[in-house]
Amino acid sequence: MRLKGGQVRGGVKKILGMSKVRKLSYTARNRIFRKAGMMNTMNRATTETTSGVIDKLRALLGDRLSTADAVRESHGHDESWHPTEMPDAVASAESTEEVSSIVRVCHDAGVPMVPYGAGTSVEGHIQATHGGICVDVGGMNEVLEVHAEDLDCTVQPGVRRMQLNEHLRDTGLFFPIDPGADASIGGMTGTRASGTNAVRYGTMRENVMSLTVVLPNGEIIRTARRSRKSSAGYDLTRLFVGSEGTLGIITEITLRLYGIPENISSAVVPFETVEGAVDTTIYTIQSGIPIARIELLDDVQMDALNKYSKMDHPVKPTLFMEFHGTDAGVAEQIAMVKAIGDDLGAGEFQWSDKLEDRNRLWQARHDVAYACKAMRPGCEIWATDVCVPLSRLAECIAETRKDLEGVTIPAPMCGHVGDGNFHLAFVLDPNAPEELRQAEDLNERLVNRALAMDGTCTGEHGVGLGKQKYMRAEHGDALNVMRAVKAAIDPTNIMNPGKMLPAQN
Repeated sequence: MRLKGGQVRGGVKKILGMSKVRKLSYTARNRIFRKAGMMNTMNRATTETTSGVIDKLRALLGDRLSTADAVRESHGHDESWHPTEMPDAVASAESTEEVSSIVRVCHDAGVPMVPYGAGTSVEGHIQATHGGICVDVGGMNEVLEVHAEDLDCTVQPGVRRMQLNEHLRDTGLFFPIDPGADASIGGMTGTRASGTNAVRYGTMRENVMSLTVVLPNGEIIRTARRSRKSSAGYDLTRLFVGSEGTLGIITEITLRLYGIPENISSAVVPFETVEGAVDTTIYTIQSGIPIARIELLDDVQMDALNKYSKMDHPVKPTLFMEFHGTDAGVAEQIAMVKAIGDDLGAGEFQWSDKLEDRNRLWQARHDVAYACKAMRPGCEIWATDVCVPLSRLAECIAETRKDLEGVTIPAPMCGHVGDGNFHLAFVLDPNAPEELRQAEDLNERLVNRALAMDGTCTGEHGVGLGKQKYMRAEHGDALNVMRAVKAAIDPTNIMNPGKMLPAQN
């Protein structure tokens, strides 16, 4: 009996609870899958075919082709709750041409491929659900060009976010997209990442100018030139941004850069109610104040953050804010936001211009996942996110908080509320299946609520495996167009199969 991927994962979770699946060894985990009749073996290449491909790739790559269990297992899961599904081998590439050669070998044999960057995604993007070859581009980590006068640069996909900004520091420029994790630029492009700075600087969608992509047949294309705008042809760049490795492997990315602001000032301000914090956010954006970051953490999240990051902020709904600009511009922004907050129940604003203080503040914000895990030692988190139009944000958060009343599992809330995006982190006992069922129900209600408000099932995490079942509800018949694009570019379905697009019934 063969079951669909969602049935596979759901059945295993009901048997084991969430993270117990992740903690078991690969062999033990798959023994349970087989016992339950739930191995995901759809469309896997035959052992003989895969073995032949591995031999050819080993001749091409030498010891950069690995079939070691430890290497395969580390490349068979991301940071999500989805169980590990190992590739048959891991091929580490060092150039666009080498990626093309790897892809041609796999294409000719019909063996699936899964692109891999840093492994920091959170919706099951890199699990090898159909086996095959994991193409690891993490070693392609060079900053190829910086055109400071044009405010752009070109990098390989394995370049990390922090690495890029360190490289740019002496130019007076920076790349602003900050999803929290020190993710690879290729992975950020593939998942259309955003983060804390998106309210001012946009997401990867707005900041990727051009791509070099290896298509599923091994052909190499460049999607655009470096000019700031063009009316020539289809916008292929944005087709591949957010494609999650299902249409090709990205090997070069040209990015927009920005000047490091003259003045950067951060603030922390508590509120008596979540509604006051959310309304302050909405009025700030609607007033046209060019705030760089505005993040909401509810009281549960603030309590966890204080304990984990050794801070002493009030345990109340809180906004973390940052302002960029000239000295005069930042002062004006601060005065305007303070006036809005004072009318909506804001407490004392705590300001900091010092780099070390700002870094500590934002590091604490980025560490909320670890703070959540520390709430219940031995437990794991299931993180989810939605995004709604700003005018519906207060309503969406209020209804979500009502859902959480009386729930036994902790579910701290935080979010990039300046663009209508917020997250829940369900902190679950892996030995309590009823907690997983409760989280599944809450997540379902959250996503359906967001969709009913003309929002999206995921503002920045991406689809992967975790949000597939909502794609039809969100996109309707446009999902058929997505399938047609996939079929045109990858007719044999070998590029990260089983991800993003739900199986047709």
